[in-house]
Amino acid sequence: MVGSRKDFIQSELLVIRYLRGDEEAFEELVHLWRQPLFYYIRRVVDTEQDAWDTMQETWLTVSQKARRLREPAAFPAWLYKIARNAAIDHARKNRAFAPLPEEKSTMSTRASDTEQISLALDAERLHWGLAQLAPLHREVLILHFLEGFSLAEISDVTRVPLGTVKSRIHHAKQALRNVLEREAS
Repeated sequence: MVGSRKDFIQSELLVIRYLRGDEEAFEELVHLWRQPLFYYIRRVVDTEQDAWDTMQETWLTVSQKARRLREPAAFPAWLYKIARNAAIDHARKNRAFAPLPEEKSTMSTRASDTEQISLALDAERLHWGLAQLAPLHREVLILHFLEGFSLAEISDVTRVPLGTVKSRIHHAKQALRNVLEREAS
């Protein structure tokens, strides 16, 4: 999956090339981000077909609005923001998206929690567990732990304050633990 600083730098260079008129750079961007973006979108919408439709809408919007992107380094967060909006719009059309009430606490994440999740779960159980979570909880865990976005980038993508992102991650990790513990017993 995309997420390393090398991938982010490559993405920034491709955006610069595309903004200078290099159409091949856009194709390379699509190729670079196709798998992680599809994974993210698939966890937000109900079906694989919905994910493909949302993905297509996302790339169409990116191609139409790329000239508005002021900072090429911000492309990953901008891309995911567009994908998120497209997925929410698609889900609203199908009345499948129900926002969670905002959490009040602002717990910080701890490395030991991350290590416990990573070490204790295999990929299949983790993906199954993620699918059981509410959309907003699933979203922050995917963006942070699987896609490698910082808390500030997640705040930008989801358009919520940093404290809310921290709170959602805290609650999402607890919800994931609960789901996986129930499944194991």
